[in-house]
Amino acid sequence: MLSPDLPHYNDPEGNCLPSGISCVIDAHVHVFPDRTFEADAADMLIQAFDQGLGGVKLHVHVQCFDLNGPGMDEICAVCADYGKPMVVHAGREPKSDQYRCDPHDLCRADRVDKILARFPDLALCVPHLGFDEVSEYVALMAAHHNLWLDTAMVLTDYFPARSRPDLRAFPLDRVMYGSDFPNIPYAWDRELKWLADAGLSPSELAQVTWKNAAHFFNLDFDDHVG
Repeated sequence: MLSPDLPHYNDPEGNCLPSGISCVIDAHVHVFPDRTFEADAADMLIQAFDQGLGGVKLHVHVQCFDLNGPGMDEICAVCADYGKPMVVHAGREPKSDQYRCDPHDLCRADRVDKILARFPDLALCVPHLGFDEVSEYVALMAAHHNLWLDTAMVLTDYFPARSRPDLRAFPLDRVMYGSDFPNIPYAWDRELKWLADAGLSPSELAQVTWKNAAHFFNLDFDDHVG
């Protein structure tokens, strides 16, 4: 696990979901087995999809790759062909000197724009509401209906910002709750508590906390929720 030089909070953790939230699908967690970083990614993905893999998660400034390089095109093409979603940390924050590559060098909204245009059938999610280019991602979501965002860390007063982004500025049917678990510097339910008190209607809250993720990841989940 990475140990970026970012501050930690010691807020108390709850032992259940906050009141008003009956179900959660976390759209942003980290599992990085060593084989993920080996070569011949396209063939490995095809084999994995044939065996039931549900999608792909990439982290640009951890894996240090060019968003618009030919290797990325191969992966996007396979995901689009198989109808599998892709989560790509392509935003500029959080920034840390502990990362091998500078996210401000590799990650920009205009680079994501090019991918979305080249692969209009690819469902692609950018974490952290695209922070710190939030307004650019609002515009990208209006232009590309295959772009999704997750909320990880942005609704917690953690990132340097004058105020939290207004969720209603985004298409709420393509915004997903994400925690960044287990590498988070505060209580697991910090963001969920804020969402529960954010003034969203029950249907909007359900969209953000689980229904959108069920759709994005092609999960047969409705039958399991009371």
